[in-house]
Amino acid sequence: MKRRRTALVSLTALLAAALTALPAGPAGAEETEQVRNGTFDDGTASWWTTSNVTAGADDGRLCADVPGGTTERWDATVGQNDIALVAGETYRISFSADAAPAGHVVRAVVGLSVAPYDAYYEASPQLSASGDTYAYTFTAPVGTAQGQVAFQVGGSAEPWRFCVDDVSLLGGVAPEPYEPDTGPRVRVNQVAYLPSGPKNATLVTDAAGALPWQLKDAAGTVVARGRSVPRGTDASSGQNVHSIDFGRYRGRGEGLTLTADGETSRPFDIGTGAYERLRTDAAKYYYTQRSGQEIRGDLRPGYARPAGHIGVAPNQGDTDVPCQPGVCDHRSDVSGGWYDAGDHGKYVVNGGISVWELLSTYERALHARTGTPAAYRDGTLAIPESGNKVPDLLDEVRWELDFLLKMQVPEGRPLAGMAHHKVHDEQWTGLPLLPSDDPQKRELHPPTTAATLNLAAAAAQAARLYRPHDRAFADRALRAARTAWAAALAHPDILAAESDGTGGGAYPDRTVEDEFYWAAAELYLTTGEREFRAYVLGSPVHTADIFGPVGFDWARTAAAARLDLATVPNRLPGRDAVRRSVVEGADRYLATLDAHPYGMPYAPEGNVYDWGSSHQVLNNAVVLATAHDLTGAPEYRDGAVQSMDYILGRNALNISYVTGYGEVNAHRQHSRWYAAQLDPALPAPPAGTLSGGPNSSIQDPLAQSKLRGCVGQFCYLDDIQSWSTNETTINWNAALVRMAAYVADQG
Repeated sequence: MKRRRTALVSLTALLAAALTALPAGPAGAEETEQVRNGTFDDGTASWWTTSNVTAGADDGRLCADVPGGTTERWDATVGQNDIALVAGETYRISFSADAAPAGHVVRAVVGLSVAPYDAYYEASPQLSASGDTYAYTFTAPVGTAQGQVAFQVGGSAEPWRFCVDDVSLLGGVAPEPYEPDTGPRVRVNQVAYLPSGPKNATLVTDAAGALPWQLKDAAGTVVARGRSVPRGTDASSGQNVHSIDFGRYRGRGEGLTLTADGETSRPFDIGTGAYERLRTDAAKYYYTQRSGQEIRGDLRPGYARPAGHIGVAPNQGDTDVPCQPGVCDHRSDVSGGWYDAGDHGKYVVNGGISVWELLSTYERALHARTGTPAAYRDGTLAIPESGNKVPDLLDEVRWELDFLLKMQVPEGRPLAGMAHHKVHDEQWTGLPLLPSDDPQKRELHPPTTAATLNLAAAAAQAARLYRPHDRAFADRALRAARTAWAAALAHPDILAAESDGTGGGAYPDRTVEDEFYWAAAELYLTTGEREFRAYVLGSPVHTADIFGPVGFDWARTAAAARLDLATVPNRLPGRDAVRRSVVEGADRYLATLDAHPYGMPYAPEGNVYDWGSSHQVLNNAVVLATAHDLTGAPEYRDGAVQSMDYILGRNALNISYVTGYGEVNAHRQHSRWYAAQLDPALPAPPAGTLSGGPNSSIQDPLAQSKLRGCVGQFCYLDDIQSWSTNETTINWNAALVRMAAYVADQG
């Protein structure tokens, strides 16, 4: 996620962001074979295997007997070293392979043969018994004489036989331009429009003048018609586009389509049911992210898995975790919580903002004029706690809150009351890898001021919302929040190291004034005490303009305070000015949305899309939704609702960024256990999972090989290998929960 160096498949972080600006391949380079004895005419000469693999020549092929019971792909490998690679040159790797029995997956890698074992390109085909030929093209990000071609065949519970032939790595080939399939040129919200809400679409066309359009029901009957509005070139996509407004049509239906310029859109509904489902599915995502608990198949069919990181082999577990060497001399039980993203790490700064947004979704339901508290009543999410007479959303968030409280340094230890920044594996793991199969040592990382203030803010908010349901837990949360606040005041500048990115994301944050403001605001809203009121009023953040183009996130938390101060009942002096600041921020987002041909409140400077841009769109929409809650003005409601169109298909790639929603949707997000793309025995991400979306920095090798020079919205791949554009995270999904709930309420 943002500013993380998430590992894709190597033993350490893969490539620095600086690799995104690479020289072009050598002009006029001749095609040159890099692999020696790829046809195995000389037996297995030049090839090696790990010690647990028995390999030999068999009918002109290399065949290897692969042992069962291994964990990682690289635990059993066939490879060749001393491969020369030239930076910026394009290569084609090809091979023929089969498996007995069929269905096994091989990870074919071109990478570095020495530490840190970076992977420059990889593919993971599922092999048949009869054999198939595979070919892939990529551009080398660096030059080296220590390259490697490897076939990683570990990770199977049962032994099997792998055979390969005609292995080639041809250098100097012509680059293959990447052309995404964007489908029909009429781009719509592929899920649903509200009957009484805005209904807009974008037409990609070379036409300069207005064009006629028709709206048809599922039977093909024209139910509305009009003319498009030319918008010129959209800078975020480089496309010439028109806008289509069919908001005057108020009928309901399923399977409607929009036709213009000879193109017919993908189908969509007009109704409210899809958003009722989405608000539930987006919240149900968190159960399958749980650490330290078995995921039950009767509650989530297809997603059953053993509990991860509870100290059952091969896990070393989260129940008794030491600190990194030199960080502390204590061990802690930090079991539970949610896995943060596609890896097995757990991070307090990302957990804090996720807890806030989910609890604020519930708190909005209590106070907003269109709020529906019953939407998350007991039993709605079908989780193990259902039936305990506590709203299910609170039960789910409690799983993460209990973990956050465990991350607090215990009394009597150095930096007592502070919160450890994160806990994760000592080294990066590959994928796919179930949490229960992770063999890595787990480590607590140093406490930081940012993590401590996240804990203070989240625990203080929890104290007021859980009090009607569990007074003892509310009291415990408030004590922890007070302790964390005092510890942060005593240690106001302990920051996360940007270099601490091995085995998990670094999550560095150079400014914590916003976290102090947020924690003080939540403590004031819960207690009403003078100390916290004075801190809020005296903070320079309180009067700062905090609603910028990129929006709020785990590293920019001032908006969490401002939105709650504006909406949660309180007696803060000058509260009208706080509310005005939210409305003024919403006015800017509304102006951005109105000016954008794709109708979204997100236009970063230079159209440089941020890591996790899809949730930035949603969080800017949250500000619009809050302005509607504060004023009742319909233009803010319409802007917030329309923002969902981009997420659900009205975008340059014509894809819904939410799994299971829309005819064409993201469903190959980067994850070690939602990994059906790599292992058919594993599931795809669950319905209601938000993809990170376009990221102009394209840090991962796959994106770099396909998307170099991409413009804004086109900097995206729906591929499990593209961790910089297509990951899934708990805070991104929290934004989806918040906005799905809001839109459902407007129905």
